[in-house]
Amino acid sequence: MRCTCLFRSLLIALLLYIPSSTAAADDSGWNSLFNGRDLTGWKQRNGTAVYKVEDGTIVGTTTQGSPNSFLCTERDYGNFELEFDVKLDTQLNSGVQIRSLSTPEYQNGRVHGYQAEISTDGNAGFVYDEARRGWLSKDRNNAQAKAAFKDGQWNHYRVICQGDSIKTWVNGVPVADLTDSMTKSGFIGLQVHSVGGDPHWQVRWRNLRLKEL
Repeated sequence: MRCTCLFRSLLIALLLYIPSSTAAADDSGWNSLFNGRDLTGWKQRNGTAVYKVEDGTIVGTTTQGSPNSFLCTERDYGNFELEFDVKLDTQLNSGVQIRSLSTPEYQNGRVHGYQAEISTDGNAGFVYDEARRGWLSKDRNNAQAKAAFKDGQWNHYRVICQGDSIKTWVNGVPVADLTDSMTKSGFIGLQVHSVGGDPHWQVRWRNLRLKEL
């Protein structure tokens, strides 16, 4: 009898400790892509831009003569919601790759695929097909979308890829809403664009998190 009571007590304790399915769902399923300390989980592809961690942010710096550089997640993602904050030097163009690829048979491993544009020229948040087809967001004339990105400030991006749908928001403003079926899954990549000369321009990312759908 004593053993039975002890077993029941232990079982009740375990049931109270183990979170319910509702509690797990309340966690929302978000996963951080960046630990705030180092570049664990990331791999640089193409180019010689310098990526390092400073004060809890990923900092990408241009280098002379480098082609486009990309710091890419080591794993691929298909259907997901992605959020991040970004700030860049005014003169620099950048982007975040989504569902992107790098294979030996495609231009010697050149990174290619969907990109959420990061720039101060009114194109921020629109979708570009890096090293493939160019702009997928053909109409980029919406005044509110063009004004969403704030020069010299931290800007918040939200990207949802689900099935053939790709949608983006910049600082809460809807920007891109397109349908494309070319690539179903791929890595996330942080671009430092090629530049002329050696200006050491920088782009910074923080609060990178992703929820698989």
